[in-house]
Amino acid sequence: MTFRSILNPLRDGDSAAEMSEAPAYFANLNLDQIVASITAGKQEYNLAPFFYEALKSREAIEYRQEVMRDLENDAHYDAVTRFANAMRSVREHLGQAGKLHYKYEKQAWLLDAVELYCRCVERLLSDLGAAGRSSPGLAGFFTFIEEYVGSSAFQRLLSEIATLKGKLASIRYSLLIGDGVITVSDHHDEPDYGAEIRADFEKFKQGAAGDHIFKFRDFEQMNHIEAGVLDRVALLNPEIFAELDGFSARSSSFFDRTILRFDREVQFYVAYIAHTRRFTDAGLRFCYPRVSAESKEIRVADAYDLALAKILVDRKQPVVTNDFFLNGSERIIIVSGPNQGGKTTFARTFGLLHHLAAIGCPVPATDAQLFLFDRMFTHFEKEEDVHNLRGKLHDDLFRLHKTLEEATSQSIIILNEVFNSTSLKDAIFLSTKILMRIIELDALSVCVTFIDELAALSKTSVSMGSTVKPDNVAERTFKIVRRPPDGLAYAISVAEKYGLTYSRLRERLPS
Repeated sequence: MTFRSILNPLRDGDSAAEMSEAPAYFANLNLDQIVASITAGKQEYNLAPFFYEALKSREAIEYRQEVMRDLENDAHYDAVTRFANAMRSVREHLGQAGKLHYKYEKQAWLLDAVELYCRCVERLLSDLGAAGRSSPGLAGFFTFIEEYVGSSAFQRLLSEIATLKGKLASIRYSLLIGDGVITVSDHHDEPDYGAEIRADFEKFKQGAAGDHIFKFRDFEQMNHIEAGVLDRVALLNPEIFAELDGFSARSSSFFDRTILRFDREVQFYVAYIAHTRRFTDAGLRFCYPRVSAESKEIRVADAYDLALAKILVDRKQPVVTNDFFLNGSERIIIVSGPNQGGKTTFARTFGLLHHLAAIGCPVPATDAQLFLFDRMFTHFEKEEDVHNLRGKLHDDLFRLHKTLEEATSQSIIILNEVFNSTSLKDAIFLSTKILMRIIELDALSVCVTFIDELAALSKTSVSMGSTVKPDNVAERTFKIVRRPPDGLAYAISVAEKYGLTYSRLRERLPS
């Protein structure tokens, strides 16, 4: 059976090019931090490229979702974890063999590595067979590994290992140790004089004797004396060591490419599941989103930002969740409200939900229906770059112009207060032009702004706002709700900027 990949049934894992760099929107959405946290401790697998590339079909996403559901089961999770640990031991054996200098010592480590590999593949087959499979991905891999283990080549390899190790274990030799000279010879059933001496002195024994046996330290590498002895043992047993030479030559590349690829790719699921358990243990939830490339109606319940949630969970602080939806022809969410109220976090959450859904992962929410985008564009406030010889406003316009040239009706565009560096009049004019172009594209968008007028540009836009506690307007709830703009966002921004809020005035003025 041909099995391609546990990540994508349509992908040829051997030839598919991987993204070497994160998408441009990763940093703005803090996805770089999230992926770094997910993949921490698994650097040997180079998992980050799997988290960079959004899938392009609902079928591929659902394939991953079903594998992820299987692996959330402890029996499946433990099976692949044991397999990963065993494969790591195989690689360590090969690494050790590569560091050694003496021929037969290198070959011994290689022989052990091949045996470990065969045993861990057999154990994986047994574990998966006992756990059962429901996802097409794991079922397909199980069929492959079942045929692989049952193949004549694999069984012949197992037999060869057992025969060779048996012959090596049967070798007996004698050492005559003299003054600076060690003589190695065949063993001829010489008597064990040690046993005779112990028997002679047993009659004089009056109690438990102290242990004066010298214990050799177990070094991973031979010294030159041990290597010399082994070379002479090989000369005494040329046929067995010729078999070892032949085995080593034939087994220089013993890994099956599909097994090797599975070992790496399955860690995408294991790493993500381990990461989500940090949050579910704290009472937060994940769900498998429904995705569509046709419908732009989206609906999300109890969503939260993973990067912020990690900080809050570590501090044992509560995590605020938000709901949002777009119905019918609605395409743009205009988010306004006081500063430090959760608007930017909301915009990030919107983007990261769509990206995580597009790579086939459960998303941080209790329910989600999301859009399968072709590209995502984010524009967050940036410091002025003195190297590009453009002012901040010019740079914002340059970047937005490039986005609108490249975006399509299938794209997602997230804008976060991109015109804060200019006057209110100019900000209204420029923001209106940008949003009218997004409306023409019919693209999904979130626009965080202090300009309330933007919510009334079109029937395709809806207004959401950050809220404060009714009895204390200075205290944020971090809840973003659907509501008409109240006309206070810009006034509050100006008051906060110049220290004219009630709380700041009370700090500065004597009572």
